[in-house]
Amino acid sequence: MPKASVLLIDDDDTIRYFLPRDLEAEGYQVLSAATGAAGLRVLEQEAVDLVLLDIRLPDRDGVDVLQKIREQWPDQIVVMLTGEPDHETAVRAMRLGARDYLTKGKPIRDELLLVLERELSSQRLGREVQHHRQQKSQRVKTEFIRGESPAMQAVFGMVEQVAKSESTSVLIEGESGSGKELIAHLIHDLSARRDRALLELNCAAIPRELLESELFGHEKGAFTDARQQKQGLLELANGGTLFLDEVGEMSLTIQVKLLRVLERMTFKRVGGTKDISVSVRIISATNQHLESMVRAGTFREDLFYRLKVVPIRVPPLRERREDILPIARHFLEQFNRAFSKSFTTIAPEAEQVLLHYPWPGNIRELRNLFERIVLLNQGTVLQAEHLTAAIAPAPRGPGGESPLQTLEAILASGQFPEQGIDLESTLGTVEREIIQRAFDWTRGNQSRAAQVLQMKRDKLRYRMKLYGFHESPTTAE
Repeated sequence: MPKASVLLIDDDDTIRYFLPRDLEAEGYQVLSAATGAAGLRVLEQEAVDLVLLDIRLPDRDGVDVLQKIREQWPDQIVVMLTGEPDHETAVRAMRLGARDYLTKGKPIRDELLLVLERELSSQRLGREVQHHRQQKSQRVKTEFIRGESPAMQAVFGMVEQVAKSESTSVLIEGESGSGKELIAHLIHDLSARRDRALLELNCAAIPRELLESELFGHEKGAFTDARQQKQGLLELANGGTLFLDEVGEMSLTIQVKLLRVLERMTFKRVGGTKDISVSVRIISATNQHLESMVRAGTFREDLFYRLKVVPIRVPPLRERREDILPIARHFLEQFNRAFSKSFTTIAPEAEQVLLHYPWPGNIRELRNLFERIVLLNQGTVLQAEHLTAAIAPAPRGPGGESPLQTLEAILASGQFPEQGIDLESTLGTVEREIIQRAFDWTRGNQSRAAQVLQMKRDKLRYRMKLYGFHESPTTAE
């Protein structure tokens, strides 16, 4: 299978003989045409990845052919060829959308191969981004449920209002697993930018030394491993939206550069000297208290206010219990279809279990629970016993306090309750909660959760089995 297909439009017989041979030897499929009209006919019949277009053609000017290509096939990659350097023509061609401009009067094989690899890699990445965006948008439609609580109705009202603005920055605050990413997708999908890319960067999932390159891109040779130029997510999201999850994890150095983007919509790649202008809406999210970080000096105050032009707080699931059962039924139906199961309803006793559980992992925990239960069980009615093994309510003291509250009281006062405490149960509850929070923090990544908890992965797996965690936690929005 060829690497890619190339159409060469050039009236020079020598070029049309030798250049295709060189490209075919490198694995490319090459079509050729000697006139602009013939080249346009080829494009009408064949989809090609890249066009090599001569400036001087016998029947019409190459720039006119370029303009025709841009009108009919606006996403087509075109690289111009010329016998003599002509700055004015080159500028005109680049303004019409040509990706590059090569001179035929010198050996161009190696330069051409580099240009082809660069442009086709960029095209593949663009297609992957588009495919990923379509998948994400479809997933949002699949997993979205508006809910019935006044708190979430207010959230969605703000989403609809802020979506009307093309560039207003939004800061989404809320606990892990509460649905912040889903809210970001809804804002994008309801906005005028919906047909352009929405790209995501989890600032907590990437080492800080690599975060700058991911965000701003880098020039070839900018650092040891920078073997070629790389576009950052800001550049790739031009015209669309960039979602910065866990924005509080950014270093102060990167915060300064991000502030400049928000103020001027320009930036430089790492190792670069040229300003790159973009039009991007920045949506950020955090489960941290950024105001406290500002007071502590770990987050810039000016950036905080730039990000928080419109703040949206997503309430945790325990604060909107009227949404628990509709969301649970939604996930039951979703995984019922996915796993070809027969569940149709949730038993009243099971509903009570769901309503009384505190859901520390929020919607993500609820989704993971239903995925596991539907996958591993059979029947038409989801029963309470399906739930209790996985989310058995923590035992409470006579006053209704949880083991965590009891432990906090003992540590604060040094006094034990008269009836004593069940130490093993209390410590187990604390350990399970910490493990759950570690998975929320690392978005279900076992290796990173083990690092966060400073334990070996096999020991974490033992604890997971002990507390009824799914072997491979998945991420839900």
